[in-house]
Amino acid sequence: MMTITTAQASTCSPAELASRHRRLLADAVRAVAARTAFSAFTGREPSGPQGDEATALFSAQLETPLDLPGHIGVPTLQTDEVSPWTRLPLGVSYPRAEAPALIEHARQAQAPWSARTIDERAGICIEMIERMFAANVVLGLAAMHTTGQGRGMSRSGSGTNALDRGLEAVAAAWQVLSRVPTAASWEQTFGAELVALEKTYRIVPMGPALVVACASFPAWNVYPAVFANLMAGNPVIVKPHPSSVLQMALAVEIMRETLTDAGCDPDAVQLAVDSAAEPITSILATHPKVRIVDFTGSARYGAWVEEHARQARVYSETSGLNAVVLDSFTDTDAALRAVAGAISLFSAQMCTAPQNIYVPESGVVTPEGVLSADELEQGLIDAAAAIAESPRRAAAVLGAIQSERTIDEIADLTATLRARAHVLSEPRSWAAPEFPRARTSTPLIARVSLDDEDLFAHECFGPVVFLIRVPDARTALQRAAADAAAHGAITAFLYSTDEPLIDSAEEAFAAAGASLTINVTGAMPINFSAAFSDFHVSGLNPAGTATLTDDSFVTGRFRVVQSRRPLRPSHN
Repeated sequence: MMTITTAQASTCSPAELASRHRRLLADAVRAVAARTAFSAFTGREPSGPQGDEATALFSAQLETPLDLPGHIGVPTLQTDEVSPWTRLPLGVSYPRAEAPALIEHARQAQAPWSARTIDERAGICIEMIERMFAANVVLGLAAMHTTGQGRGMSRSGSGTNALDRGLEAVAAAWQVLSRVPTAASWEQTFGAELVALEKTYRIVPMGPALVVACASFPAWNVYPAVFANLMAGNPVIVKPHPSSVLQMALAVEIMRETLTDAGCDPDAVQLAVDSAAEPITSILATHPKVRIVDFTGSARYGAWVEEHARQARVYSETSGLNAVVLDSFTDTDAALRAVAGAISLFSAQMCTAPQNIYVPESGVVTPEGVLSADELEQGLIDAAAAIAESPRRAAAVLGAIQSERTIDEIADLTATLRARAHVLSEPRSWAAPEFPRARTSTPLIARVSLDDEDLFAHECFGPVVFLIRVPDARTALQRAAADAAAHGAITAFLYSTDEPLIDSAEEAFAAAGASLTINVTGAMPINFSAAFSDFHVSGLNPAGTATLTDDSFVTGRFRVVQSRRPLRPSHN
């Protein structure tokens, strides 16, 4: 086992952990209720290894088996896992076990884990989060070399922001679970007789939970799912994408270490590793004893899971058509930079990346006058190109492309668009500092018309942007909202000074179940989603059902069972 945490990783009882983390839990609960700005990690530096020490620890894990003490399975080399930055295999071996064995170990861990109090489970979960934060730099390197994220994003988006989302799930679950009383006295008259009963209420977990991660941004969805399940008393099997295992495996290592140190069965959290040639997800997801499935990935496979995992409650986040509607600007350059940043951030390998940008034929109104449609398109192209011009900025913003398949699909789409539309900016690779072999690409930007819906009315994963010419902004709004409702969308963006149009957009996207960002510019990426404040995925369109984070994300993971008997005399 790598020593990637700190001296705080020591034996501590569940009650002691509940006491240790009571204040942070209370702060998180208040933040969930208020939805104001909150992070558990603002102004804090990880206490674990950093700098050269972190790099050395990460490098030492490559080409070696990952040790998960007590975990079932045979160490097996993960040949699918190749760094998008170096193009070299990571060479890590992970314990590989059959689905029935993983599920049986989870079932055996369920009863002792669910017997812990809600406060004890919260204390243990927060201890896991704190230990992962301590190891944030090493976990960030693992994220970087499996997903293709840049160094900054791997430590923030896949680090502190993802951990905040996990803490948010702990707090939301604590709120929901704490509303269930443990006992009640009940009296009611039936005819002349007074019936008095004492009733007890028990929270019963649904059963083993499967958490399926995507390849490009696993932690952001995995952490909330894992902690919502653990808080409800469910043991968890974490199933990483076969090409992106290491970060999740290290996270599972820390979780199991925490459970062991707290005197709990570490099999409350297990790792399920498979290969592209021999996948295991479908077997796990449809097993009759798996009662919950959290899935992040493609819409096609997500729909298959939802259809076939009928024995389980499925929480999904898949793909969608995130759109930008352009009408008018208060600051032209700032708006163009904001949109260009959103289409460039991590090369659009994020669930909130915009794909379809609607350009009115008459142009957009700006303080300097009307910006024509052609000028607007060129302005967006120039703003996106400026990001790629500086190799260091490109490495930080664009990152690398996680999968070679994405590069192939973009090449095929480029050929199609050359024949059918207007390719305004061809994708090209760029040289990343320190990583000359990195798999990179600038955005493919093409102009299409509303008649080309077979091209833009589905998600094209990765750095692909369609500039869709429309008669006017209201036509754009109607089409973008309709596509969100029909095909799914997590978010949408509007730039307009027309208040009636803004009102219409809020109504239209609310009905379609897509969050809306209006006229935002500046340092914050417009597609940034803030833990404790932004609700993520509505469950109202095909983009998914896993609503981060509201009560519905928790309530389906447990049930309440009661017992009752005649009221006994008080012994006071």
